[in-house]
Amino acid sequence: MTTTTPPAPYALTPRRVLRSEWHKLRTLRSTWITLAVACALVIGVGITMGSTYDGDDSEIDTVVFVLLGTQLSQICVAVLGILVTAGEYSTGMIRASLTAVPRRLPVLWSKAAVFATLAFSLTFVTNVVTFLLAQLWLSDTDKALSLTDSGVLGALAGNAAAVTLLSLVALGLGALLRSVPAGIGAFVGLVLILPEVLAMIPADLVQDALRYFPTKASESLGAMTRTGDAIPPAAALLSLCLWAAATLLTSAFLLRRRDV
Repeated sequence: MTTTTPPAPYALTPRRVLRSEWHKLRTLRSTWITLAVACALVIGVGITMGSTYDGDDSEIDTVVFVLLGTQLSQICVAVLGILVTAGEYSTGMIRASLTAVPRRLPVLWSKAAVFATLAFSLTFVTNVVTFLLAQLWLSDTDKALSLTDSGVLGALAGNAAAVTLLSLVALGLGALLRSVPAGIGAFVGLVLILPEVLAMIPADLVQDALRYFPTKASESLGAMTRTGDAIPPAAALLSLCLWAAATLLTSAFLLRRRDV
């Protein structure tokens, strides 16, 4: 008869690494301040858009219209993603983390998993609240919708997924560059500004490629209806997943090869 030996009280397990990263994330004051600002921006802009709507923007997708604040909150959530990884290098805590978890990679995966779960959950709830609040003013207009209408919940969830995946790209950049200022600069420059610069190039190949860049893909994922040359939501989701995976895998590769 064989017996199973229970894990030692301080044995290293994936669950305990996850709990450790969750503890570090939730006990930082900057986490909740940053997320509170991000939520306030979405809700505040959504209420403003709903209460001042006069029919001039009738061609804009309703979910996109009420969630215009996401363009601002995205930066806040992305900065938090950078702080999750690069912040430990600035404080020196990364040495303790990697000493406790010598294999290193479980630390990165746990950070990404905990951060993504928190970012998606909070963003989705904020989107639903913002939509419902905006509808208090839009209920008698051509933008009147309810959560049960076709495509609404999908667009709200898609927007939350886009914010989360873009922020995972930022988290990967933070781990890659190991510097908060460098991570923020890389995210703003490469993810937010570079596509706008490339859009000025009058070449069909460039324009087609831009549709799969993170910011353009996120616009497609968070909309109820497909407009213009936007890619389908499934392709947008896949594109964002690939961008996030590429950034995280590159940072994981370098994490294994670098000294702390």
